[in-house]
Amino acid sequence: MERDITKKLYDWKTSTNRKPLLITGVRQCGKTYVMQDFGNKNFEDVAYFNFEKNEMLSQVFVSDLNTDRIIQELSIIHGKKIIPGATLVIFDEIQACPRAITSLKYFCEEESRLHIMCAGSLLGVAVKRQNMSFPVGKIDRLTMYPMSFSEFLKAQNNSLHQLVELNIKKGEVLPEAYANALESTLKLYYIIGGMPEVVSSWIENKDIQLVERKQDEIILDYQADFAKHAPKKDIPKLSAIWDSIPLQLAKDNSKYMFSHIKESARAKDYEDSVEWLIDAGLIYKLAKVEKIEKPLAACADATSYKLYMSDVGLLRRKAGVAAKTIIQGDKDYIKFKGALTENFVMSELLVRDKKPYYWCSNNTAEVDFVIEDEGRIIPIEAKSEINTKAKSFGVFCKKYNPEIGFKFSMKNVGEHQVENTKTYSIPLYLVWKMDEYLDSENQLDLVKMLDSKINDIVDELKGV
Repeated sequence: MERDITKKLYDWKTSTNRKPLLITGVRQCGKTYVMQDFGNKNFEDVAYFNFEKNEMLSQVFVSDLNTDRIIQELSIIHGKKIIPGATLVIFDEIQACPRAITSLKYFCEEESRLHIMCAGSLLGVAVKRQNMSFPVGKIDRLTMYPMSFSEFLKAQNNSLHQLVELNIKKGEVLPEAYANALESTLKLYYIIGGMPEVVSSWIENKDIQLVERKQDEIILDYQADFAKHAPKKDIPKLSAIWDSIPLQLAKDNSKYMFSHIKESARAKDYEDSVEWLIDAGLIYKLAKVEKIEKPLAACADATSYKLYMSDVGLLRRKAGVAAKTIIQGDKDYIKFKGALTENFVMSELLVRDKKPYYWCSNNTAEVDFVIEDEGRIIPIEAKSEINTKAKSFGVFCKKYNPEIGFKFSMKNVGEHQVENTKTYSIPLYLVWKMDEYLDSENQLDLVKMLDSKINDIVDELKGV
């Protein structure tokens, strides 16, 4: 299945300032497959080394970190000479060999011609909690996520994806046939999610029972990771947070409430467990901003946040929502549908390298997401149905006067003013095209700036 991260891998391969590449991301999101597939298609040879499966590999890095010697010994293990420029070297499950992580510094400094990709399960957890010597500034990094809706659409119906990609431009209303097909595919995505094995099972078999069996396996594997990799004292806390996320998303809370886990629970007692789950890629944190200033990161409230799951399909399964409920749209499902929609938009923003926050003002007004893009502050509302009315969105626009904003819903493409804010209505199944709108606005800004400078120059000449 085609993954969007592949383009970034091409850019890395051809970069003149290339460093060893470290790919992080939640377990089972497809890191190993993507590395091997990219290597097979773009290099003469792929030398794959898995430090977890072959514990003896670590011996190569014990005596010293001389890159020439390491390459020679790895060539012997690989059974073929490793040639810089022609061979892609993959270090998988690299967290199992801390010395291999340290060696990346020397490969960067002494053998930059060699292409090295690395990945590992729970690598973020291992680096932070095992005091590994991490080569800061000597590696390139990419984060990989479960398959986005766009990637899922390609796998499920590539011809529809191409039709939308090539024929539907910014601001164009979708024909009803396209809209209906995309809405149906989005419902399917809510059911299946973006874990590659689950998607593959659906594409090959079209059997929802097999899909849910695979989802259950992944959920159990994640829970097993708690016992295997987390401190024993934190395991009950990890499980409590992990289990509570679907329940809390369905409530109208302005932030994640630890008291809903246990009456006596205090945030400070659970902070390490929350960070563990974030480092593992299992959950996402959406921090609150109450005062809007640039950069938004400086306004974030570390004590108030919402938590989301990394995959919308696993959220649906963990919450116990039946697949047919999503398809039929039962009236009793409305409240959780909103939670599922928010989780979906959160994931789509992260995949597109947006850093979202949510805005809350004295618990009287709340905007689902706020991002900063090219110096713009952009409010975003996420609605599960076609009703896009949002009083809080208007309050935000009146108070901060942003140039543009977005409302994601099941409503077709449109544009209108909220206060003085140009607001784009985009269907949830087209969130993946939001960059077209942002790029267009950035181009308009550039033109305005150039026109202003030209006018200033003309005025100066007139004065002369």
